[in-house]
Order: sequence, then structure tokens, then C-alpha cells
Amino acid sequence: MTRKSFGIPVLIFLIFLLAACGGSLRYAQTAPEAKNFHPGKITVLPADVGIYPEAGGVIDPIVTTVLADRGWFSHVVSTDEVKKILASSEELRRALTEYTQKLQTVSFSDPDLSRKIGEGFAVDAFLIVHVDYWNYAVENDNKVAKAGLAMKLVEAATGKIIWKAAHDESREYKFFKPAIPDVAKSVAKDMIYCMPH
Repeated sequence: MTRKSFGIPVLIFLIFLLAACGGSLRYAQTAPEAKNFHPGKITVLPADVGIYPEAGGVIDPIVTTVLADRGWFSHVVSTDEVKKILASSEELRRALTEYTQKLQTVSFSDPDLSRKIGEGFAVDAFLIVHVDYWNYAVENDNKVAKAGLAMKLVEAATGKIIWKAAHDESREYKFFKPAIPDVAKSVAKDMIYCMPH
């Protein structure tokens, strides 16, 4: 098989894979730099749970475990490690607070603060998670358990947002409520499967 004839099936497979991910998530956007972005070490920053405080302390370990289970990274900084590092460094806590405030209020991923965060956790990238849904509801007259997440993958050294996506899942039920953390884990798996690495 020639190099050219081998490359065509690989290209078709990659296009199909990217299309499948883009079509399976509610929203996804990948920066052009993603093709050359291959972080070795990554962490999940403490999630913004918004109006769903019950997701606090639950969603971070779910996303961290899903990331680690993919086997793409040489090291995934655990939720417990994140807490210990933040507890011991006021400077890092301040940098993280300032970074997230700028990102939320003016959509600016500050490269200087991003670099400090990367150095503080000793990672090449970090994942920012926001909880969009974490509740039981009624949709089209059906009772559902609903979980929804938004994620941003940031290159620590530059502050560049390499990938951002949002997705949710609703599970219908009659009598027994599905556990929302289980629904959230399914959402996280779908999203991280499509994340550049």
C-alpha cells in the first residue's frame, strides 16, 4: 500500500471522528492550535456549580476520574491534590480567583494568570467545568433526571482556550429516580471523548 493510499482512509476516519463528536455534543468549538496541542499533565479546576450547590464536591471527582480513565495523559492532578495545593498557597488561590473572574466577566483568558495556575499545579493544561443542569424536572410530560456541563480546555502556558463544549443528558423515569451523578458521568464521558488531547 502506498503512502498516499494509506493516508486517505486515515483522513476519512479523522473527519468522521470529528464530525461524530461535533454532532453528538450540544455545542463544541476547537481552536486551530488543537492539532499541535498534546498536554502531558492536566487538572480539573474546582467547578462553578452555579445555582446547583448540591453538585459541589461531586462533579470535580467525576470529571477527574473520567479524564484519568481515558489514559491520554501522563498525570491527572486529582481533586484531593488540587484541594491540598490550594489550601497551602494563598498566591495560587488569588491567581485562580482573578483568572476565573476575568473569564466570566469579560471572557478574557489572562495568559499571565493562566501561567501561574499551570505552574502552581505543575500542569500543561487545565479544564474548567461549569454545571448547567443538575436537577429533576418534567420535560414533555415526562419526569427526567437532567445533568448538563460546559467545559473549557486551557493551555496553561499561553492562556489559549483550545476547546470549549457544552452537553446535557436527560433520563426519563417513572418511579425510581436515576442518580444525577450517574447522568453527569455519562455527560462527562461524551464530552471528554471529543476533547483534543
